[in-house]
This record gives sequence, C-alpha cells and structure tokens, in this order.
Amino acid sequence: MKYDVVIIGAGPNGLTAGAYLSKAGLKVLLVERRLESGGGLATEEITWPGFYHNTHAMYMMMVDFAPVYKDFPLEEKYKVSHIYPPLQVAMPGEGGWLCLYSDLERTCQSLARLSPKDAQSYRELYQEAKEQVEGFIAPATYVPAVSVLEQLPKLETSELGRRVVQYSEKSARQIIEERFENDRIKALLLYLACHWGVDPELEGIGYLPILYLNRATNCRLVVGGSHMVAQALGKIIHENHGLIINNLRVKRIVVKDGCAQGIELENGEFIGAEKAVLSTLDPHQTFLKLVGKENLEEEFVLKIEDWQWEKYSFFEVHLALKEPPAFTGAEQLPEVNQAFQYVLGYQTSQDIIDEYQTLSSGALPEKLGLGCSFPSVHDPSQAPAGRCTAVINLHAPYQLREGKDKWYSLKFKEELASRCLAVVEKYAANVREEMILQKYITTPLDMENKFLDMVQGSFKQGAYLPLQMGYLRPNDECSEIRTPIEKLCIGGASCYPGGLVIWGPGYLAANAIAEDAGVEKWWSEMDIVSQARQKGLL
Repeated sequence: MKYDVVIIGAGPNGLTAGAYLSKAGLKVLLVERRLESGGGLATEEITWPGFYHNTHAMYMMMVDFAPVYKDFPLEEKYKVSHIYPPLQVAMPGEGGWLCLYSDLERTCQSLARLSPKDAQSYRELYQEAKEQVEGFIAPATYVPAVSVLEQLPKLETSELGRRVVQYSEKSARQIIEERFENDRIKALLLYLACHWGVDPELEGIGYLPILYLNRATNCRLVVGGSHMVAQALGKIIHENHGLIINNLRVKRIVVKDGCAQGIELENGEFIGAEKAVLSTLDPHQTFLKLVGKENLEEEFVLKIEDWQWEKYSFFEVHLALKEPPAFTGAEQLPEVNQAFQYVLGYQTSQDIIDEYQTLSSGALPEKLGLGCSFPSVHDPSQAPAGRCTAVINLHAPYQLREGKDKWYSLKFKEELASRCLAVVEKYAANVREEMILQKYITTPLDMENKFLDMVQGSFKQGAYLPLQMGYLRPNDECSEIRTPIEKLCIGGASCYPGGLVIWGPGYLAANAIAEDAGVEKWWSEMDIVSQARQKGLL
C-alpha cells in the first residue's frame, strides 16, 4: 500500500497538513493511535449525558490570524463558529473585581479603580503588544523559522522591530514589574503572561510574554466544543480523497540509504510514502523510537536526547453543575458571571513567582491559585438546559517529590480537587459539592498516558527555553520542518512556532512538503505575511 504522504498523528497539526496537501491533489494518509482524531481538540461526555467538556484545548487564541480559518470555509460550509466573550478575564479580590475586556476602554476603566497610573500603563502596553503581534509576531508564526543572525538585522531597521527585540530580551516579570505598581494588577498580568508554560523570571524567551498578554483578551470558544474544528478538517481530508485511520500503532519509520520510505505498523504491515513522511510526534518518539539511532548521526542524537520537557503541567477538574455560577459581587457588576476565564487565589506577583519555584521542586503550593471557566455559560449547547459545565485548571508538577505514581492515588486526587473547589467556592458560593452532579479529574500523568507525545504531561511537547525556541525548536537541523533524513518532515508542537492550538507547525509542514513534491499550492501567502515582508521585517 502506497501513498504520496503519510502523516503520523491526527492532532491539530496533522489534520492541518493533511487538509492542505489532500486538497493540493496528493494522496494522503493519516494514522492515529487513538480512537478519535483531533488530539488536543477533544470534546467529550465524561460526566453526565449532555454535558460536553473540552478536555484539553479550549481557549482558541489565534482565530483572527491562523491561515486555516482563511483558506478553508470552516464557518460557511462546515458550521465551525466561535464565540468571543466580551469579558475575557476576571479576577476577584480586595477592592473588587479586576476585569479584562475585549474592549480596551472598559478594561482601563476596571484597572483605574485600583490604580489610574496602571490603567494608563496597561493602555500603553496593550497598544505596543497589539502592534508587535499584528506587525511581526503573528506573521512570523506562519513562515519558516530563521536564525537570530538572519532575523535580528531585519528587525533593527524599524522602530517596531527594535521594540520586538527589546521585549524579547526581558523576562515576563521584568515586563510587568517595570510598568505596574498595584500588586493585584501585577499578579493578574503576570499569570496571563506565564500561564502557558513560561518561567516568569526567565530571560531570552522571545516574544512569548507579549504574545500571551495580547492573546489574553483575544480568546474564542468553539461552538459545540473544540472537537468541531477537528471534525471539519477531517471532512476536508476525506472530501479530497485523503484517509484517516484510527487505532493504528506505528512501529518504525522505514529508512533506506538515508531516505524515509514509509512506515511499518506494529502488526508488520508496511505503508509506503512516495513524497514524504510527516511526524507530528515529539522528538524522542520520532527520532529515537521510530527512526532509530542507527539511522542518525551521533551529534544529532545528542541534540535530541538533550530535549527538555516542561517543568509543570495541569491538574484539571471537570464539573457537571446543577446551575451556572453566581459570583460574589455580581449584584453590582452582573457581567462577572459571564467572564470567559477566571483567575482565582492570587493576590501579588510574588504569588506567581513562588508558585513556579514550588512546582519546580516537585511540590504543590500550600495556598492554591488557579484558573477556571464555565463554557456552557457562553455556549448553552455544551450542557443541558439550566445546567452548566466547568473546568478548573491548576498548575501541577508531573514528577512529584513522592514520585509520579502518586498521581494514581484516588485519595490524593480527590483531596486536591476538594482544595481547588474550596478556592472557587470562596468567590462563587454555589459551586460546591452538593451542587455538583459529577466530576472528572485529570492529572499530568493522565495527560501523558492519553497523549503519548505529551511526555511528562508536557502539553507543548517540550519546554519553552531559549535553546528550544525559534530556529532552535527542536534544533537547528529540523527547525524548517525538514530533517536530516530525506523525505522525513516533522510538524508537531515541538517544532517552530510551538505548541497550543495555533496551527503553525502543520501549516508550515504542508508548505514544505508541497514545495519538495513539486506540487502547485492552491493557497496563497497570507496578507499579514506579505505586509511584514514589504516592511522588511521578514
């Protein structure tokens, strides 16, 4: 059996590459270990019937930029739509609610109640971040990575580029501490800048803090659940004569004379690939397990073995509730019951710093801070009438001091879930045990067991570190999708531009494979990319 392109993994990036390449006329096969395609784009009935929980990815942060939304009629033909809640983030505490809205003016009004100076500082940072994201960061997300030596001279030619460089050299903590004075405002902004795996005190991690601060008020919720996007891309692949086969285990990537020939399944079946094999798995699985050290140079193997996983993952509690939350203070500010994301339990930026240090040691903080959301408040289709879905996100280490197997302890998980609920109940009294119809708990170890490419619960397939970012993600020999093995490409979260559902690696993989296969692209370069090129930024 032979195909033009064989893609290992039918997560967001595999589906993206498959959709582009199959529509380009290539014969495409996606093989997926799990019974369901979509990877992190998962929506499941894990509690009571009729309660649809987004069990991994929920906050869609690049809908306004990602090429898949522009190149495919996802909304018009496949009924994929998004909700953009006006109140994006809310944080309670002494002095009232801090609210970040999609509308800048309303956000500044909220911040001014605690600090007029910080409200003005936020306005300035918001505008700077917006300019950097729209002018460079978003366009750079959807073009191949280039080395610092190549990119830096381009950025130095403009004021915008110089600001990008200036911020890229700072830690998230420095960005916040230099501009803001109120402890609660600093805590909220530092949480948002670091929530997706950024060390608050680490310098040289590029554009991430600025990107995350900008995206914090630009998140969308998929109507019907995140899996709706995966279903749409799967339909596109099938309509263009591609194929997705689930419940298949890949034993190895077959390499002959330094060139990828296809894959061998665990049952011994060989599937050939004439043009390319694309792996969306993590570097260890792709190269050490499937390719094998015997097919790689020793220096390259050392680079792969040096790959580092994230220092913390997520402990999550999914809830089926009898009713939507009723937060304290909603009498004066009714919209706080409709926030998309809540940040609870933090009071100062030092709380964020201390939490990260504690997690790095394999422990959980005594005083918990967390995030939570109630998706069905915004999309009633995700719960029965009058009921409500909820998810609580707690940063947690994979490797506990007592060992990772402690995560298998039902007693330990239930106790930690109760501690999380106590934090939420402090601000929403009706979110308590007797109002819960059912709960479903997942741990960093569960994440690894469910998604084998998320080693140690590493939800981005690897930490964001200076030597694992940009042109070095996953290393200088693979950052442009192609690898030292001819016709073997990579395109998962461990590749540039990185993880979270941003659609970058899969899109770049589709471009590289189409170019190498000599196939005419039916899609064109995005306008934001062309504009950045014209300005000399790319």
